[in-house]
Amino acid sequence: MSVSLGTGSGRPTDRPTAGIDWATEDHAVSVVDPQGVQLERFAVSHTAAGLRQLLGRLHRAGVAEVGIERPDGPVVEALLGAELTVLVVAPNQLRSLRSRYGSAGNKDDRFDAFVLADTVRTDRARLQPLVADSAATVTLRMTVRARKDLVAARVAMANQLRAHLQTTLPGAIGLFRDLDSGISLRFLTRFPSQDKADWLSVVRLQNWLRAAGYNNPRNAPALHARLTAAPRGTSGAEAAGRAAVTLALVAALGALREQIRVLEQHIADQLTAHPDAAIFTSLPKSGTVRAARLLAEIGDARGRFPTPEALTCLAGAAPSTRQSGKAKVVSFRWAVDKQLRGAVIDFAGDSHHANPWAADLYTRARARGHDHPHAVRVLARAWLHVIWKCWQDRVPYDPAKHRALQALQALQARPA
Repeated sequence: MSVSLGTGSGRPTDRPTAGIDWATEDHAVSVVDPQGVQLERFAVSHTAAGLRQLLGRLHRAGVAEVGIERPDGPVVEALLGAELTVLVVAPNQLRSLRSRYGSAGNKDDRFDAFVLADTVRTDRARLQPLVADSAATVTLRMTVRARKDLVAARVAMANQLRAHLQTTLPGAIGLFRDLDSGISLRFLTRFPSQDKADWLSVVRLQNWLRAAGYNNPRNAPALHARLTAAPRGTSGAEAAGRAAVTLALVAALGALREQIRVLEQHIADQLTAHPDAAIFTSLPKSGTVRAARLLAEIGDARGRFPTPEALTCLAGAAPSTRQSGKAKVVSFRWAVDKQLRGAVIDFAGDSHHANPWAADLYTRARARGHDHPHAVRVLARAWLHVIWKCWQDRVPYDPAKHRALQALQALQARPA
């Protein structure tokens, strides 16, 4: 579950505070009083019974606010469901906060829980309570990220198949545009080894392409020439064993392709039903999956980003500035939400092909000497201000109301 920043009072609490060091199997918990004295220290298992025990002990101790390192997961959901205020202290912040209590820098779960609890007590004015996104957004985010993971697995599997074919059947590499395309997988299923591919003639290949539903079987002579011009693969006694590996990898790739397709259908259905869908589908070159990914990572809890700068910083589109005396260094921002940054950069990197304003920003950034990734980040920062405004106002992007775009088009329309 993703959460958003709300608007808290910012006043130090006069009730005990708690800190939870989250782990996979169990969680270390510390409770401190308003003077910073540790009242309780215990651990609970990561089970339904353990979470019930956690909530019971926190309520009995009078805890109303809890510090934790991560903003999602069953523990956070349980805390929010029990109407406790959750405050996230990022892992890199916690690492720095340990030095308040000693210089050794030791890592201990129970000690980290105490640091979290005491930070909530002392730094309450700098922390904001978390508010959950809607269930529809959480579900969409889960589906979008699952698809992204499957796409990464498909790419890795295709690379493994390509490496295998280097010795088994080199002619199949590059025969069709994508090695993991449907036609390529069908070809390798029918001709998984050099011995099988040797059976093909131009006429036989053309007949097979026609039967496989290939859109241009007249390319058979060129395809056959490419297949025969490539170095020969393994033949003879070893060919059968290598063909079995080919078929196994092809089957795995086919399964990944099918499950990605299934998830994309779920994404389309979930996006259609989401109240904020029109905002993100109205963006240029957004499509379905890209719009869903933007929506899922930005969320629908508006309090999370009270200003466009808050959104651009978390997305990594704003540079990080370090200054000491006369020295000033502007560098790439590393402490970001990587899922959000990936979604925004993916969108911005393609938007300049469809939007004149985006194309102009990108071109001018490249003219200043920025490489492609830097120019895309410049464009992403500008787009995030537009997206934030549409998102906050709950209105789709309208090029006719985009003043910067209209001004550029008016300038381009003037006679030379």
